Amino acid sequence: SPPAGYEAALCAEVAAERYGLQVLARDVGDTAGAVTRFVLVGRPTAPPPRTGADRTSVVAFQPEDHPGMLLEILEQFSSRGVNLTRIESRPTGDALGRYCFAIDAEGHVEDARVAEALLGLHRFCPQVRFLGSYPRADARPTPVRPGTGDADFAAAQVWLDAVRTGAPPP
Repeated sequence: SPPAGYEAALCAEVAAERYGLQVLARDVGDTAGAVTRFVLVGRPTAPPPRTGADRTSVVAFQPEDHPGMLLEILEQFSSRGVNLTRIESRPTGDALGRYCFAIDAEGHVEDARVAEALLGLHRFCPQVRFLGSYPRADARPTPVRPGTGDADFAAAQVWLDAVRTGAPPP
């Protein structure tokens, strides 16, 4: 049942089903095709298995304000073929000029390109909060550019291992 003191809610239909609410009106939006984003907040757990149609969300706190800081963050994703679907800067509130960046990226933390982008991001922003990897609401598969798939990262690692050991590269 709804929390005490409330008589109505604007929510996803799944919330109405879950809490036994009576749906009074559907399609109340003023823009056809608009999509509202709902977020489930909970204690940290392992992300669900990847589906091939996933998103990953993080918040990166800039360690210092300097020219090119945002570019350094963006390059971690771009150079690995990870598309960002949202990036938003927010003041941290602890000092003037200090910001964090809320970032949504296509892909799952189990995807090599996303994992390596997060590793690179952590090098520039030691404080990164992983909010989760989750299936996209529209279930549209994440496009993977040539050279950025898991097999490409694995092949590059085999090549590097050969170089490090003096073995002939494959």
